[in-house]
Amino acid sequence: MTSESFFTLSERIDEVFFFIGAAVLLIEVLEAIFKGNLRKKTLMEMLASASTQIPFLLVEIFVMTFAYGVLYMVSANFVSWQIPTTWVTVIVALVLVDLTYYWEHRIAHQVRLLWTQHAVHHSSRDYSIITSIRFGPFESLWALIMHIPLVLIGFAPDVVFGCSLIVLGYQTWLHTEVIGKLGPLEWVLNTPSHHRVHHGADAKYLDKNYGGILIIWDRMFGSFQVEEERPRYGLTTDFDSQNPIKVWFSELPALMKDLRNAKSGQEVWMRLFGRPGWKP
Repeated sequence: MTSESFFTLSERIDEVFFFIGAAVLLIEVLEAIFKGNLRKKTLMEMLASASTQIPFLLVEIFVMTFAYGVLYMVSANFVSWQIPTTWVTVIVALVLVDLTYYWEHRIAHQVRLLWTQHAVHHSSRDYSIITSIRFGPFESLWALIMHIPLVLIGFAPDVVFGCSLIVLGYQTWLHTEVIGKLGPLEWVLNTPSHHRVHHGADAKYLDKNYGGILIIWDRMFGSFQVEEERPRYGLTTDFDSQNPIKVWFSELPALMKDLRNAKSGQEVWMRLFGRPGWKP
């Protein structure tokens, strides 16, 4: 196996998750029609979620393509050792990428500057498969930074990015309420039930279940919460807009206002890198 062939395989796996997600979306829509719940607001919310792909893809094309290229160049010219690409090393890389995703995700909830991007994913009051593609424009940049150490220790960039694609693709089917709890799988894997908790704005559900594929990281690092009552989705602050521009940049106006009103360099630092909601 080569790193290039593995990346091609990861793209095929991502396509499989896409089709699974499309099937679940069809079930969601049919269920809503059957129950009479397919309201105009629901459709507008879905369109707002889908619209986030516009700035996200523009950043991918004009910013991240260059950033990925730089990382490939660094790997080729400055990392003189490389871990061979075999099934064993790919599985190891997948586990490490999943662990990296856990911390990338957890930190994005705890650092306000990063939260301005990730909050876009959480701002919908509805919860459906379409939520899985609701991204902040610059989320990929933070993800790239977090994966740099894996390239520096010798994993080929194609292997790292391929594993990352699988971790993200896996999560597509988690964004639904039509799938209940999955028995023993709940102990090891991230499931729709676990991820519904993650999107909950209820106090008991806040900042829980960060995992990508495996839920064991949350169990190990003390951030696990089982789903009990149905979550109240969205942000703890009042956000209920379907205006695409407001959805894309929902957290930035408040951050800009706080930075303008900051009275010291320390306050500027804490406004940017402290927890969301921090006040002097």
